[in-house]
Amino acid sequence: MSVQSTARPRGGARWLLAGHAWLVYAFFYIPIIVLFVYSFSGSRLVGQWEAPTLEWYREVFENDNIQRSVWVSVRVAFFSTIISTVLGTMSALALERFRWRGRRVFDALLYMPLIIPDVTMAVMMLVFFVQAFDIIDSIFGTQFLLGFNTILLSHIAFNISFVAIVVRARLASSDPTLEEAAADLYASRWQCFRRVTLPQIMPGVLAGALLALTVSLDDVVITSFVTGPGSTTLPVYVFGLIKRGLSPAINAVSVLMLVVSMALIFGSLLLQRVISRESSLD
Repeated sequence: MSVQSTARPRGGARWLLAGHAWLVYAFFYIPIIVLFVYSFSGSRLVGQWEAPTLEWYREVFENDNIQRSVWVSVRVAFFSTIISTVLGTMSALALERFRWRGRRVFDALLYMPLIIPDVTMAVMMLVFFVQAFDIIDSIFGTQFLLGFNTILLSHIAFNISFVAIVVRARLASSDPTLEEAAADLYASRWQCFRRVTLPQIMPGVLAGALLALTVSLDDVVITSFVTGPGSTTLPVYVFGLIKRGLSPAINAVSVLMLVVSMALIFGSLLLQRVISRESSLD
C-alpha cells in the first residue's frame, strides 16, 4: 500500500514556489492581455496607444481577403479534422488492440510528423505533390495545381499522428475486460466497438479532434509551402501582412483567433464532462 505525502512546503520554500508559479502565469498571459488591449487602440502604430476604437475589428469583418482566407481555413480544418480523427482512431485501435507483422514499423512511422521539423515536412509534401502531379499530368493529360486539395491532404497527414497519440493514451487506460465480457455475451465486433469501446475512448477521440482542429487552424509553415492562388488560409495571410508591414488589424485578427480557440477548448471540456457523466450513469 502506497502512502501519499500531504506535507506542504513551509517558510521560504513556500513563497519561492508561489512566486515561481506567478512568474510562469505572467509569462504566458501578460502578452495575451497586452494583445487584447492594443487591438482596441486607435493608433495606426501597433505598439502605440490612443483613444479606444473598434475600427480594426470593423476592418477585419469588411476585408474581403480576410473573409476569403477565413473560409478556406474553416473548410480545411473541418474536413481534415473529420478525416484525420477517423484514420487516427483506427490507427490507435490497430496498434493498441491487435498484434500483426510490421506493427512496430508502422508505429514508428506514424509518429514521424511529431518528430521531424515542420520545414522538413513542408519540403517533403511539396516535392511529393510536384512529382505526383507530373506523373498524373503525363498519364491523363490534365493539369493539377497546388491549392485547397494539397493543403487538405497535408493537414490530414500530420493530424493523424496527433489524434492517434491521444486516442492511444485513452485506450491504454481503458478496461479491456469490458470488451471481453461483451464478446462473451455474444456481441458482434461492431456491437462491441459501438457500445463498449467507443464510449470509453470518446473523450480521447474528442480531445484528439480538438487538437487536430487547433493545429490545422494555426499551421503556417507547411501550409505556406503547399498553398496556391486563391487558397490562402488565415494564418498564412496574417504572416503575409507582417512581411508587408505591421497593421493594428493584425491585433484584431489574432484576438479573434484566440477567442475561437478558447471557445473550442471550453466546448470540448464541457462535452467530455457530459459524456463522462452519462457513461458513469450507465
